[in-house]
Amino acid sequence: MLESFDEDRLRSAEPYTVSDLLEQGKIVHFPRCPVPLASEADLERLRRDLAGQLKRKNASYHPESDRVTGLQPGAPLAGLAYDVLTRHRQAVSDFLSGIMPKLMPDATIGTCSFRPVEEQGRNLSAHASSELIHIDAGAYGATNGDRILRFFVNVNPDTDRVWATKGSFAEVFERYGSKAGLAAATGNARYLERGLLDRARTAALHGVSHLLPAATILDSSPYDRAMRKFHNYMKDTPEFRNDPAGYQEIRFAPGSAWMAFADGVSHACISGRHALIWTCLVPLKNSHLPELAPINILRRAA
Repeated sequence: MLESFDEDRLRSAEPYTVSDLLEQGKIVHFPRCPVPLASEADLERLRRDLAGQLKRKNASYHPESDRVTGLQPGAPLAGLAYDVLTRHRQAVSDFLSGIMPKLMPDATIGTCSFRPVEEQGRNLSAHASSELIHIDAGAYGATNGDRILRFFVNVNPDTDRVWATKGSFAEVFERYGSKAGLAAATGNARYLERGLLDRARTAALHGVSHLLPAATILDSSPYDRAMRKFHNYMKDTPEFRNDPAGYQEIRFAPGSAWMAFADGVSHACISGRHALIWTCLVPLKNSHLPELAPINILRRAA
């Protein structure tokens, strides 16, 4: 599932080379992070002290409110976290627009977070845990089939970040979609289309977003609810969790980076501490291989 790009391969890539791999359910890997990072002194301050100032799972920059959330009130590192995350968010956005010019137009650049806590053994609920294999769903508002692209950097200076996967969405859905109750939900692909209530909720949430910028995150759609159902099935069901089919582990070395459509690749972080994670929503209309998008896989199954 891993496709690695060193500087030479990246330099010779065509406009669709990298994005086609992402759409095919691959993880695109960079042995050396291709975007500029914060100074080592600033990263070391975050690695050393940020975990002790958290009140939530991670420290995340949210563009809709232009602030960093997840920290205790008055956290001494709030200003540094803001500077590091906003600069990284822009650097990744610029880099991806350059190497994937056909995929990124009109993309909605979302959060950028720093994860300073060891993932292995965290006392989190199953649905919040990064250690259980899943596909991303339900945390980004109403995507309506738009793709969830995430870019990761291991900023731990001496320890790998370890992922586990059981394959692409298409592969996992083929094995488990029916058992999760998705493969033939109604016998009609229109079950994935928004109805009057969905449109009314979207209009209401967008109407108050000027007062509550994060309101749109509460939005949903039939597609997003179906994907969330599959996400929860993967995390909750012993049959899936214990099935070795397709299982593999991938190690990402210190200083490396990687990206994937997180709705199109099953994944878990089973160990690792200190990572930068960038997220955006890519319009489905930009797809070069739209038949591989999860929403179209669900439509065909229905």
